[in-house]
Amino acid sequence: MTFTIEPIKPTKAQSGVDFGAMINDLDLEKLSDHDFEILRDAVYTYQVVVIRNQSHLQPKTQYEITKRFEPEVDTYGHGGQHRAQQSVIARDLSPLPDVPQVQLLGHGLIKNYQGVEERQLTHPHHKVFHQTVMPKEDEEAGKTRFYRWHMDAALYKLNPPKVTSLFGFKNPEPRRQTVVYDDGTDDTLDVQLGTTAFISGQHAFEILPQDLKELAFRTKVKYAPHPYLWMSKARSRSTGLGMVSEGKELSEEELPPIEEEAIKIYPMLWKNPVTNKIHLQVHPAAVQDLIIDGKSMGDLEKVRELLYKFQRPSINPENVYAHEWNDGDLVIFHNRGVLHSVVGSLKDTDVRIFQQCNMASAEPPIPVTEEDFAPYRVATSKA
Repeated sequence: MTFTIEPIKPTKAQSGVDFGAMINDLDLEKLSDHDFEILRDAVYTYQVVVIRNQSHLQPKTQYEITKRFEPEVDTYGHGGQHRAQQSVIARDLSPLPDVPQVQLLGHGLIKNYQGVEERQLTHPHHKVFHQTVMPKEDEEAGKTRFYRWHMDAALYKLNPPKVTSLFGFKNPEPRRQTVVYDDGTDDTLDVQLGTTAFISGQHAFEILPQDLKELAFRTKVKYAPHPYLWMSKARSRSTGLGMVSEGKELSEEELPPIEEEAIKIYPMLWKNPVTNKIHLQVHPAAVQDLIIDGKSMGDLEKVRELLYKFQRPSINPENVYAHEWNDGDLVIFHNRGVLHSVVGSLKDTDVRIFQQCNMASAEPPIPVTEEDFAPYRVATSKA
């Protein structure tokens, strides 16, 4: 089987979207080893690959394809941590009975679906996670927000998945909404209801001024132990990009026992395994500290302010690819190279059925070396 990879053609309003590709002529139920190798390289090269016309795709096939990116591990990306009752992601995901590595998510009352007799699903809404909530009349007028910018990762005990697959089996009737940033800017983004928004970590790095590029190269990110419990009482910024510091994070005494060796500390910059490009890759909501030149900042509020300075430009409207879902789309994205966010406010009558799958990795992210970073210093010195 041969198939065609078509890079996404950004609009004039998407001047910073330099990633993404579509495939219209591939049947994933008949994926050969040769085709998988091409698909694998495409995912790392284009970061977000949309494979259309897959309504017949079985959960087992989604799992098997996703696992081929990480064949040595059979553990869901969050392990069992996302099932803790207080976890901020527990309400969003539930495993399919026959293929527990594949998570069911969506909106509405679902009956007789892939072994699930009946389940009430709820699309994440900013009112349960943001510090501020938009007025009801704005929501009724079609305004919405990014829910939470993140990568899929436990960030405690387990390494982040290399890729995530997201299967859109059924979408609500199409209508438009307007994402409002509500951060003192007039930034807005026109989107399809229930879009999934993506930004490129590679572009996020490249648009940084030189001083922040240098600082990012010298910085490591320390994630909180049991991060999704730790942040469970805290609230997010209106952009969905990181948390507001109000002292609401759970203390060590309120968390389950902490294993020091399970705490994750990663470089701020990660290297793409196929293109060797540099990605700024941080899950801002889960960060507890930044370590710069080997020294801890030790001030959560200042850590978050600095991270926001690093990451806010990357979610400017021109840099966001908001995927417009068709029933039967399977999106495979480079989870170590992009951030993504749920978007949208769905009505009680809307029905949405999605499946998500990823595997915790046997390997940590690839760090950026002095040799990798050298061209950026050379380019500056010649300027």
